[in-house]
Amino acid sequence: MWTLTLRGGARVAVVAAHWRDAFAVVIRGRVQLELRDGEPGPVLGRDAGFWLHGTGVRALRNPGRRTARVRVATPCGRPVDTPPMPVTNRWRCDMDSTNDTVVAAPVAGRTGHRIRGLAGVGLAATLAAVAATTLAAALARAVGVDFEIPDGGETIPLSGFAVVTGLLSVVGILIAVALLRWSARPAQRFVWTAGTLTAISLVPPVLSGGDTATVTALVALHLVPAAVMIPTLARGLRTRTG
Repeated sequence: MWTLTLRGGARVAVVAAHWRDAFAVVIRGRVQLELRDGEPGPVLGRDAGFWLHGTGVRALRNPGRRTARVRVATPCGRPVDTPPMPVTNRWRCDMDSTNDTVVAAPVAGRTGHRIRGLAGVGLAATLAAVAATTLAAALARAVGVDFEIPDGGETIPLSGFAVVTGLLSVVGILIAVALLRWSARPAQRFVWTAGTLTAISLVPPVLSGGDTATVTALVALHLVPAAVMIPTLARGLRTRTG
C-alpha cells in the first residue's frame, strides 16, 4: 500500500501500467479526475474509492488549496511496477506495513516556462495582428473608406487601429495565460471566450452611425486580428497542455 499526496493545485499524470489492478481511496481533501480528452471529470471527496486502469483517465488533480491524500492498494503476490512518481524505497505488497509516500506538488518552474512560452507566442502574434490590421486599414482608406464617425465628427487615424489592436491582443494573451494556469481544457475555453468577445466587439461598429463602407471596413478590421490571435493562442495552449 502506498500514499499519493497532492498539494493544492498539483497535477500528476496517470500511467496506466502503474495503476494496473490498483484500487485507491481518497483519505483527505478532494481529487479531480482529468479525462482522456482533457475534460474535467468528477471530483472525489473523502472516502471515495476508485480505480484507473482501463478508464481513460489521464491525470489526477487537486482542485483545492488543501493537501489531498490518496491511499492506493495493490494485490499481493504480483510485482509492483514503478510508481507514478519516483520514491526512494522499492515497493512491497504488504498492506499492513508498507507506507511509501509519493508527493505531487505544483512545479513552479515548469508552469512558469509554459506561461513564458505562451506569452512569447502571443506577443509575436500581436505584432503580426497589428501589422495586418494597420495594413488593411491603409488599403481600405486608399480605396475611398473615410472611417468617419458621425457622432463625434472624427476620422479614425491609422495609429488608432494599431493601438486598439495591440491593447485587445494583450488582453487576449492575459486570458490565455489565466486559462493555461487554472483551466483543465484551456484551448477549448479560450476559443469559446475569444470568439464570444470578438462577436460582441462587432456591435459598436454597426451602431457607430458611419456609412456602409466605414461600417463594413470596421467589422472586417475587427475580424483580421481575431483571425491571427485566436488560432495562434489556441495552438499554443494545445501544445503546452498536450
